[in-house]
Amino acid sequence: MTGAVLAELSGNVWKVLRSVGDAVSANDTLLVIETMKMEIPVQAGTDGTVTELNVAPGDQVGEGDVLAVIAP
Repeated sequence: MTGAVLAELSGNVWKVLRSVGDAVSANDTLLVIETMKMEIPVQAGTDGTVTELNVAPGDQVGEGDVLAVIAP
């Protein structure tokens, strides 16, 4: 899926910083995952608009899960 933002590791969504419809630039932080008492920022891989946001604070995610989608 083009523009998909995937979880690189398992953990809990601690904070969501962007919403559907938000314009983002590559490397903007979209959300933060907490794993093993560490906060891991999840960044946009490309410029565009957030068209899907598949998580909310408190959700548990696994490695490879699609967290968000960014369209050009």
